[in-house]
Amino acid sequence: MRWDDFRTSENVEDRRGLPIPGGAGGLGIGTIVILGLIGWALGIDPRLLIGGAEMLQGDGSGYQQQQQGKTGTPQDQAGRFAAAILGNTEDVWKEVLPQQANRQYQAPRLVLFSGATRSGCGAAQSAMGPFYCPTDQTVYLDLSFFQDMQTRFRAGGDFAYAYVIAHEIGHHVQNQLGILTRAQSRQREVGQPEANQISVRTELMADCLAGVWANRSQQRWNALEPGDIEKAVAAAQAIGDDRLQRQTQGTVVPDSFTHGSSEQRVRWLTTGLKTGQVQACDTFRASKL
Repeated sequence: MRWDDFRTSENVEDRRGLPIPGGAGGLGIGTIVILGLIGWALGIDPRLLIGGAEMLQGDGSGYQQQQQGKTGTPQDQAGRFAAAILGNTEDVWKEVLPQQANRQYQAPRLVLFSGATRSGCGAAQSAMGPFYCPTDQTVYLDLSFFQDMQTRFRAGGDFAYAYVIAHEIGHHVQNQLGILTRAQSRQREVGQPEANQISVRTELMADCLAGVWANRSQQRWNALEPGDIEKAVAAAQAIGDDRLQRQTQGTVVPDSFTHGSSEQRVRWLTTGLKTGQVQACDTFRASKL
């Protein structure tokens, strides 16, 4: 993927190298790591376990105690890559969202961290993987996740990494459209199986929106190279709930899925890639996921 020509975003805060908080959101780092591992093993979003533990601790936000890092474009290659992909998503969505959804796009922030930090949604820890926090409209990313994609998931390549960032930006687009708020509100009203199903629809829509970004970016910048799409598809396959559960616990429990199966993730990413249309990504109206 030729990303050097992309505009780099200034909406990046680099917290890498800062001291790791002794307790993110009131929890110790050891506790967070254990909850993260339990989440992956059981197919449960680790953020749900950590967030619940923080609520029991009496401090679910951690927002007022956030670390402050350097703002602007990082100078190392990995940081510049993340800033370039973020900048490209900004350029794409500032055109696409008004055209297709009659909404102005407000760019999110990206926080790069190492190990652990705090977010508007509570703890941010490497074991949780990249995530978007709607409270502060920020994506949190430990760049070591890209190494994990290579070693643990056997999925790598610049476009595969860009897909991960674009997926989180997809959640920001959902937030801009009011979809994320409605989904989260509904999750609090229903039982766990139905809440998981809402989560799956939310995540698959973000996959599709990542595909919309790639479609429109390719039309304008022609940055994709042979094999790039295949690498992104391989990444989507590798992080499907069914494959992760099979690897960690030997069995697959569909009712516990929170992100979708490998086949579903590939199909919705491909839908966005082929259509370039936000409307095509409406997983909440889809009869089949």
